[in-house]
Amino acid sequence: MLKSEKEAAETIGETVFRRIRQDIISGALPPGSKIRLEQTKERYSVSVSTLREILSRLTTENLVIAEGQRGFEVSPASRQELLELADLRMLLESHAIGLSFAAGDLDWEARIVAAHHKLSAIERQLLEGDASRTVDWVRYDWEFHQALVSACNSETLMATLSSVFDRFLRYHLLAESFRGKPVVDDHRRLFELAMKRDVAGARDILTRHVRNGTEHVLKSGRIR
Repeated sequence: MLKSEKEAAETIGETVFRRIRQDIISGALPPGSKIRLEQTKERYSVSVSTLREILSRLTTENLVIAEGQRGFEVSPASRQELLELADLRMLLESHAIGLSFAAGDLDWEARIVAAHHKLSAIERQLLEGDASRTVDWVRYDWEFHQALVSACNSETLMATLSSVFDRFLRYHLLAESFRGKPVVDDHRRLFELAMKRDVAGARDILTRHVRNGTEHVLKSGRIR
């Protein structure tokens, strides 16, 4: 394969990887559903060999389960995994907050201000009943939390936290409901505490934020 052809194939593979990953997180590919290679390759316009590589990558994040000769399936959702992801998110994000708050500069503060402004705008619309903005909220929620820890100076920590955050987020999307004003209040307090470099206060709010979110998902009755 020529270099340009190889690069094009890799670009297509990355694009499809992100699409399938997002479809799993959003619930478009439901937990426990079989991933039939022939049907899936048509859906995403990709070869079977590339699809196998993508699904194998997704097994490393526990978003897909390889079933040997029987193929692949989307990882099931369970109460136990949700609780484990919540604990892991609190551990990683709390650690990253400490590093980031200590090293953050003016550019870091500007990223937080911008991210919180966008998140707040979407949350106001959701509180007014515009459920169509949920997809935007998902993106801006992560961008805000990412901005808070973006000065931690650890690509490995950021990548690991991003994966855990997305897997945790999948449960919220399965619950199909926005938690409302308590979430907005948590984000406002996290913003204020970041500007003050209050690590202990931010960690306390984050812990409450994640635990309340977990309880909200479990109360939805959609996770067994």
